[in-house]
Amino acid sequence: MLNSTSEISSLLDKAVGGERLTAEEGVALLKCHDLAAIGSAADAVTRRLHPEPFRTFNIDRNINYTNACTAVCDFCAFYRPPSHPDVYVLPMETLLEKIEETVALGGDQILLQGGLHPKLPLEWYEEMLSTLRQHFPQVNIHGFSPPEIHHFTKISRLPLITVLERLRDAGLGSIPGGGGEILVDRVRKEITRGKVLTDGWLDVMRVWHELGGKSSATMMFGHVETLEERIEHLERLRQLQDETGGFSAFICWTFQPENTDMSHLPAAGAFEYLRMQAVSRLYLDNFPNIQSSWVTQGEKIGQLALMFGANDMGSLMIEENVVSQAGTVHHLTVDRIRKCITNAGYIPRQRNVFYQYIDNHEQAVAAAPSVPSADLNILN
Repeated sequence: MLNSTSEISSLLDKAVGGERLTAEEGVALLKCHDLAAIGSAADAVTRRLHPEPFRTFNIDRNINYTNACTAVCDFCAFYRPPSHPDVYVLPMETLLEKIEETVALGGDQILLQGGLHPKLPLEWYEEMLSTLRQHFPQVNIHGFSPPEIHHFTKISRLPLITVLERLRDAGLGSIPGGGGEILVDRVRKEITRGKVLTDGWLDVMRVWHELGGKSSATMMFGHVETLEERIEHLERLRQLQDETGGFSAFICWTFQPENTDMSHLPAAGAFEYLRMQAVSRLYLDNFPNIQSSWVTQGEKIGQLALMFGANDMGSLMIEENVVSQAGTVHHLTVDRIRKCITNAGYIPRQRNVFYQYIDNHEQAVAAAPSVPSADLNILN
């Protein structure tokens, strides 16, 4: 195992130079306490991949169409058993109102996720998608995590490719990386029951990519996993990205223990978050984008993440229900997100889920204050 300062420095130089890290090297970095050195290397990789003077954000809304879920996840404070009196399924009128509000605020996307509802048939989801597309054809539906889609195959008794084709044809635009947690079966079996395991999660993404679709990938860490299992998670993602190239971005965040059945576990702090994100940027050499997680870390650490491998501040997140149920509530306005990016030394640009700019280049440049370097006004 690498542990000396010179060995770590050599390892970071290797990653900055574009060489692929091994699993053993990834674990060594996660055991290293020189956060500044790891962050500097991750920032160098980000600047190599994104030499443009921009850092991005998007405007969307996380709509949880139902909280009914047949899975039991010890880390989740949001779900309710199907027989619980607080179970809901949002009516179509409410969904349309939420999207209309999102569009009015400049959003071009919704993040549509729910639990594993035991009774809603595939046709219900198709009708929902087609209705939303009919009313808002300009809005991308970033919807249904791999566990949900895997669940749809069980409910409908149809092959995965058939389910994905039908969802795509009804209006599904892209798939979020929800339900990834840690892509190691030992961990998944310990913290959840009745939910898809690692290969099933990856298969959903693989088939979606083979159909030409794009998706994001995630990691929720800081609970029962080992450092080696975190790297195994990254390795599985990197292997699939080598195979398909369908992941547009990676987002990691720390487990939020409050109000969950795992509340006895200590919460991981900012040091652990920044190190994990930086190592992710170094390890996932075939991922084009890394997204900051200000929703769990707050504004200041979310901004600092732009110097630890992230090239994107994430979403305005008009509505968020899952993380907030675990007691973590952070809110940012578009102006605050823009200021975070500006004070980090970059020009803010609004993008869509495919990381295409959707604002006006000239106006974005003209509106941005002159900030000579990323060390001025940081965290102001």
